[in-house]
Amino acid sequence: MALLKNPNGRPEISRVAPAAAIPGGEFQIYGKGFARGQRPRVMIGDVPAAVVIGSDSYVIAKVPEGASVGELVVENGEKASQVWNCDVGIQIADGLHPVANPAVDESGCIFSTFSGSRGQKTPVSVVKVDLNYQSRPFLSEIMNATALAFDSDGMLYVSSRHDGIVYQVTPSGNSSVYVEGMGVATGLAFDGEGNLYVGDRQGTIFKVSPSRQIYVFATMEPSISAYHLAFGPEGYLYVTGPTTSSFDAVYRISPPGDVEVFYRGLGRPQGLAFDAAGNLYVAASMGGRKGVVRIAPDRSAELFVTGPGIVGLAFTPSRAMVVATNSALYRIDVRIKGRPLL
Repeated sequence: MALLKNPNGRPEISRVAPAAAIPGGEFQIYGKGFARGQRPRVMIGDVPAAVVIGSDSYVIAKVPEGASVGELVVENGEKASQVWNCDVGIQIADGLHPVANPAVDESGCIFSTFSGSRGQKTPVSVVKVDLNYQSRPFLSEIMNATALAFDSDGMLYVSSRHDGIVYQVTPSGNSSVYVEGMGVATGLAFDGEGNLYVGDRQGTIFKVSPSRQIYVFATMEPSISAYHLAFGPEGYLYVTGPTTSSFDAVYRISPPGDVEVFYRGLGRPQGLAFDAAGNLYVAASMGGRKGVVRIAPDRSAELFVTGPGIVGLAFTPSRAMVVATNSALYRIDVRIKGRPLL
């Protein structure tokens, strides 16, 4: 969206990047007339935003806590710009400890974990956030709940990096062991035939058939924290596994199990998800800026969401993006349809 020029000394915004942010993230604002003898002032809704860099044509503003609408205005000490509409995330749950993507059921309810530190037994393992954004405990007794995934029947699967078990959970919250012996079990994803893929961060991707037969699907470099898994539109499994490098890769694995680099150049890539157009979204940093990176099918990449501590994301049926930080969930109305997971 570009704004009309104003000859009366009014600041003019020509572009804002990235497309969206959560509190603590930063918008880069381009234009002119931002400074008239004093530092520019930025408002997001009715909340002032801290200006990190301020010049006549370029401003970096940090999204403040409490911003509930993405109506951005730059003031130059004399006049204010027209409103530029941005997408700002609204906190919908806190007091959590996600370490991977949240999961969303067919009705739009959101599930996230309180994973805890290694070996920590937490009172609640998985939390359910309903359509009114009311949070309630959904599961307990699972040590270090890590990844979440739904199958085509609406059953939830939860991995435990503590005991190497993947649990199957009914919609009413009754859990049972689905498969065990998965090493340091982290990422989960289903393919279109109902096979479950489990990432053992020590270096193995397991494939579990609907009859619970276990195969080694692929081997990879170990990760210091977790493998995160998502299937792309062409039937390849996409995997991130953060290492100590600041130049990590997103890998993809063909149906026969051949591993290749899809994109390299991200810092600590974690949770990932596809939209219906085939774009891949990865919780990572890019060029030193933290958030969610969007990688197009042609492998061009851009920062799509900016914000600190993002570990995962998921799309809802209402075309919003749910972003998980290491302590909270945010909803961003990005108007993007997610790729069906099955």
